[in-house]
Amino acid sequence: MSDTPEPSIFTRIINGEIPSEFVYQDDVVVAIRDINPQAPFHVLIIPREPIINAYDFTEDNAHIGGRMMLAAAKIAEQENIKNGFRLLINNGKDANQEVFHIHMHMLAGENIGPMTIKDKG
Repeated sequence: MSDTPEPSIFTRIINGEIPSEFVYQDDVVVAIRDINPQAPFHVLIIPREPIINAYDFTEDNAHIGGRMMLAAAKIAEQENIKNGFRLLINNGKDANQEVFHIHMHMLAGENIGPMTIKDKG
């Protein structure tokens, strides 16, 4: 058994092993449509570098977070999203991160409501 972790599904998509529709790509990040959309427009912005989550950013790769944000702005312009969008990162097990390759959800297309449920009672 190898000590090297298996490549994430996102790494496999980026490497062309699994087909996906790329909405945006540059030398640092890619964006693909979410297979289980939670809004009329739902893409995942994923760095090419397999960073597990926000805990794994360093001084050397911190620029990647900025490039993810820049990609979101470019995608909004490309897709004519003028009334706003939400960016969401699930970071770690307690935040329901399902794929351990950091990625940002970009949701848009309608009023997508509040970020959290205020009254849980």
